[in-house]
Amino acid sequence: MKEFAGKTGQTLFFVLAGVARLWELGAAVVGYTLSSFFKRKVIPRETFFRQMVLMGIDSTAIVSLVGGSVGTVLALQAAYSLKTFGAIMYTGSLVSVAMARELGPLIASIVICGRIGARMAAEIGTMMVQEEVDALTTMGINPIRYLVLPRCLALAIMLPCLTVIADLMGMLGGFAIGTTGLGINPYIYIAKSLDALVLKDVYTGLLKSFIFSILIALVSCHQGLSVSGGADAVGKATTQAVVISIVLIIVVDCVATAVIYYALPT
Repeated sequence: MKEFAGKTGQTLFFVLAGVARLWELGAAVVGYTLSSFFKRKVIPRETFFRQMVLMGIDSTAIVSLVGGSVGTVLALQAAYSLKTFGAIMYTGSLVSVAMARELGPLIASIVICGRIGARMAAEIGTMMVQEEVDALTTMGINPIRYLVLPRCLALAIMLPCLTVIADLMGMLGGFAIGTTGLGINPYIYIAKSLDALVLKDVYTGLLKSFIFSILIALVSCHQGLSVSGGADAVGKATTQAVVISIVLIIVVDCVATAVIYYALPT
């Protein structure tokens, strides 16, 4: 019993310490972001635009593929149940609302977490191992401003854009299945989808994707900056960045959904 209590306390301590470090890193990023409105050259523009291309344009294809596939599967599964009640025409309503509220932000965030979050942790971790971060500090360049800030801002801009793409591709996949495989009239499918989808579903999905982008960037950069050792430490940090980010995305999504749909008016 004592051993269990000791391990539980140790785990809780590490969790709280990690949250405190993430909070400190996030506060520094917010501080630099606010100072960029009053001072020039706070944000490394070349790194910022390069990260936007990497996170956004280069990720469009895989996000579109996954989003379309999920929309297709969702339409098939929804039609299987709705057909029992003679309500197969509402397949489009279910697909559009589900993609905008939950699946679009989650799909884009998890794909980006595996593709970009792991890359950020590995890049910064390798720089830590090769003492490049120490070299930046020696030259008077703050590593948070130079490495973390452009990645956070780029992901905060591009992930909501990728969420819109995932939403549209999921709805398009559902439309293709509904009209060709299920025999629903295209005009009825579109009409039912638009009737069910409200503006609140769209902007809350985008809000959640923005929150997820901050979590992914902060966790990945923090894991990279925490690396000490060799290649094994870099691999461990990369794995932890992906796992912790996905867990936080799911937990925050549950909390955000409860707050949005129960506390805020429609």
